[in-house]
Amino acid sequence: MAERMSVLAPFRHETFRLLWLATLVSNLGGLVQSVGAGWMMTTLTDSHNMIALVQASTTLPIMVFSLASGALADNFDRRTIMLIAQGGMMVVSVALAVLAFMGMLSPWLLLGFTFLIGCGTALFNPSWQASMGDIVPRHELAGAVTLNSMGFNMMRSVGPAVGGLIVALAGAGAAFAVNAVSYVPLLVALGRWKPERVANRLPRENFASAMWAGIRYVSLSPNLMTVLLRAFLFGFGAISVLALLPSVASEYVGGGALVYGTLLGSFGLGAIGGGFLNGRARERLSNEVIVRAACVGFAVSCAVLGFSRDPVLSHFALLPAGACWVLSLSLFNVSIQLSSPRWVVGRALSLYQTATFGGMAVGSWIWGLSADAVGPGWALALAGWVLLACALVGFRLRLPQFNARDLNPLDTFNEPILRLDLRPRSGPIMVMIDYSIDQEDIPRFLALMAERRHIRIRDGARQWAVLRDLEHPDIWTESYHVPTWIDYLRHNLRRTKADSENTDLIRALHRGEGLPKVRRMIERQTVPLRDDTPLREGPEI
Repeated sequence: MAERMSVLAPFRHETFRLLWLATLVSNLGGLVQSVGAGWMMTTLTDSHNMIALVQASTTLPIMVFSLASGALADNFDRRTIMLIAQGGMMVVSVALAVLAFMGMLSPWLLLGFTFLIGCGTALFNPSWQASMGDIVPRHELAGAVTLNSMGFNMMRSVGPAVGGLIVALAGAGAAFAVNAVSYVPLLVALGRWKPERVANRLPRENFASAMWAGIRYVSLSPNLMTVLLRAFLFGFGAISVLALLPSVASEYVGGGALVYGTLLGSFGLGAIGGGFLNGRARERLSNEVIVRAACVGFAVSCAVLGFSRDPVLSHFALLPAGACWVLSLSLFNVSIQLSSPRWVVGRALSLYQTATFGGMAVGSWIWGLSADAVGPGWALALAGWVLLACALVGFRLRLPQFNARDLNPLDTFNEPILRLDLRPRSGPIMVMIDYSIDQEDIPRFLALMAERRHIRIRDGARQWAVLRDLEHPDIWTESYHVPTWIDYLRHNLRRTKADSENTDLIRALHRGEGLPKVRRMIERQTVPLRDDTPLREGPEI
């Protein structure tokens, strides 16, 4: 019961309430715009592939630019980034509406504008999702993610129908104009939000290094990699419904823009139900079972939708598809957030988005080509087989349970006092840590050091090795390099409370006096003497 009640707990926070309500309006506008763009493309071309590319043009930028956006989210003020993204999308939407009213849109120009809106979404999403951890406590994070998903799908249940009505009565230009206005409440809400500023002890990371750090962390985290693979497969198969729904509405159901909107509304209504089921499902079932069931359920919906000629049956087929969509994607999102420390959560989420929306972008293109070749019905059936494959992959690569490890910063590191006047960019730095280990403890020590190697490299270390002294076999030395002194400090500040468990276990095996001895050295080939003159006399530190 506590699990189910906690889903609504984030509403206790005023900031979350205001931003959530503002995103409802923004999501409504975005869905109205999506209906307008999708239906306008059907009036500009008969190609199923071009129609499906409307969806791909929105998701492709998220695949391409999310990692850069995640690096920005982890290193700059997230609120400012979100304001820039929303403002940019509003300008693009205004221009799109003007050109639509003037009758100047071509298929490729429409795709260009939807691509630009997708770029704004790519910039906005990592900062928005990473901000959930700044707005609500960690134990309410799953509820916040679910509520965001439910909010979007509440609008999906009515937005497409509203969009279809607007397009039917006033044309696609009106739908684009509604979207332009919908950005205003969220811009106001973001402007009023005053997030707590956290003082950064170190200068901002280099942009390229920050992106590589995110890739390195995720690639060395097996649980995160499993989530990314499953999210890619699910996005690749599931996007077939949204990409081909305009074709289904016009060819199979025999309706117009309004029917297309109500079909999307059925999908959204099912997604709301999936959101309410989320807490109960997590309480009773493992994450892997939930995702397998969602993949199978979505596959069945694809098959029914693809071969249905009955409008009522088509609408009902989209209800379980919407529920499965929310159950899977919200679970993937929460798994990423709870398995990533705060210093890299924006980049981890961006890579998740790259995988998910990459699958969607590729899927939109593939299913569009398939529909041109064999028809939308068979294309949806093929997508169903991909979703069944996603379920089968789970027997080999199980989705992890939500990470219960404490990934908050350990925050016990103190910068050592140096006798050389190093600059932040001075380096490379070599670190050596000496341990005294009894012979009978060596197997346990080496097992722990294998885990330590994983932690070190994941947090930025290079050339990690463990060495044994030939003359004093009880002495073992851990060594690694970092490029600069500032990288060494950043490496240590990334250590989490969960990582300290490994440190404590290794230290428990150490038989020397006091703590293991740490030596920090800078590599030198040639250097002006004055740069290596000790700053002061004193005992060795």
